[in-house]
Amino acid sequence: MSQNPFDALGGGGFDMNALLQQAQQMQEQLQSAQQRLAETVVDGTVAGGAVTVQVNGVGELVGVEIKAGGFDGSDSDDLSDLGDMIVAAYRDAKAQADALAGEALGPLAGGAEGLPGMPGQLGF
Repeated sequence: MSQNPFDALGGGGFDMNALLQQAQQMQEQLQSAQQRLAETVVDGTVAGGAVTVQVNGVGELVGVEIKAGGFDGSDSDDLSDLGDMIVAAYRDAKAQADALAGEALGPLAGGAEGLPGMPGQLGF
């Protein structure tokens, strides 16, 4: 049998080629948005600028800046505080990156983050 199973939908109004073309366009838009996010950098800063980190729009840490003179490298407490500040600055920048990703990918995802297998594909 070579009967089209979609004929039952009535009137032959289902156009598989149009659906595939739309899916292709959405995929291209998604890839473009992800590329723009990867190229966008946001800063997270703590302690009045003592520590600043740069994170790209997909959440990758791309840089760390530590203001000179604020830390004694021979003092274990200072180094521990420095580590805590780097983590806090990263969290600040990551929250901004997540907000950017939500704005850029939200309309394209169309709720897809709830579908199995999609979170990794969307970069979340």
